[in-house]
Amino acid sequence: MTVLVVGASRGIGHEFARQWRAEGARVVATARDEAGLARLRELGCEALPLDVTDAASVAGLGWRLDGERFATVVVNAGVYGPRADGLEAPSAADFDTVMHTNVLGPMRVLPALQDLLAPDARVAVLSSIMGSIGGRTSPGGWLYRASKAALNSVLKDVALTWAARGVVCVAVHPGWVQTDMGGPGATLTPERSVADLRRLLSRLQPADNGGFFNHDGHPIPW
Repeated sequence: MTVLVVGASRGIGHEFARQWRAEGARVVATARDEAGLARLRELGCEALPLDVTDAASVAGLGWRLDGERFATVVVNAGVYGPRADGLEAPSAADFDTVMHTNVLGPMRVLPALQDLLAPDARVAVLSSIMGSIGGRTSPGGWLYRASKAALNSVLKDVALTWAARGVVCVAVHPGWVQTDMGGPGATLTPERSVADLRRLLSRLQPADNGGFFNHDGHPIPW
């Protein structure tokens, strides 16, 4: 099996790469800097440079991957931005950073991958329960929430576009994970979160296309 992990230098993305390599899968993984690429090579991954906020970098990735056929793709790149608890207007710089990384990045990367997918491939974008509108009870982190709600919309359009090819596309919430973003007090280890997510990906059916799921497989309201 050949898989692609976009944004795998650390945290959840790196753990996806590690677990798949441990099972003998061929893993192509991306990172923004040489340190991240070196960590991926240590796992035995084919490491490629990618900055999802740079159109030229994304175009270069498509060129490097020409001829590949991925069974599974995980798009993981993302940032949180300012940790505002109320309705604090973000600066233009913070807005651009979060939206360019969390929304524009996937809108560039996913179309570049459409000819690189195996029949019946599985594609997941790392969203967050914070992007759920129907299940929302708190306004904290509203810029991050807005970006993940927008990412979910992007995923839905990709799912509708690729459905005829048998590709199943989903948005997933990894849980509250002990990463740089989640912090040491989070409830899930990266190992547990990724094991759950991989199990979810392996069980996806065509009826799940365009869905939004928790790491344990339960649907999340849009």
